[in-house]
Amino acid sequence: MQPYQADPSSQISTALDGIKALVISLDGVLSNGTIALDGEGREMPGVYCRDMIAIREALRLGMQVAVIAGRDARAWRSLLETAGPVDLYLDGEERLEAYESFKSLHGLQDDDCAGIADDIEDLEMLKRVGLPVTPINGADYLRNRVAYISVFEGGRGCIREIVEMILEHQGRWEYSEKQPQG
Repeated sequence: MQPYQADPSSQISTALDGIKALVISLDGVLSNGTIALDGEGREMPGVYCRDMIAIREALRLGMQVAVIAGRDARAWRSLLETAGPVDLYLDGEERLEAYESFKSLHGLQDDDCAGIADDIEDLEMLKRVGLPVTPINGADYLRNRVAYISVFEGGRGCIREIVEMILEHQGRWEYSEKQPQG
């Protein structure tokens, strides 16, 4: 998607129509970008509950969801597995390879995927997905390279906003306050 070549809102609307999957960068999107360690050096994962509920709802309504970390983040596995059948790439896989593997596993095309990422190491994935998104506190470099900048920070509601946006646009978010068009 190249939002600067046409009206961005119409491109976003068109992209939202076909989204079937969500690819989430762990650090800076699912988490707030902070890595907390206990006294023995073990990572202590924590997630914003509204984001986790949004992931559960997306899965319940048939979306595929992947969480990708470009580092060894296996400590997150048990927490994320409570959301449901999330595809987890937490062993330090190369991000673009993890994304391609996820697409292949589910028979997805780039246009079927929304991607939420916050830093330059996710740029190649963001260039490919049908709806590239960054949180409001994402790297400045990404701002002109995504279709949408969330009004929420990573780890503080960004995922919830995007899941609601996709599902509401598709008429599948049953908690919508918007009146049906017609």
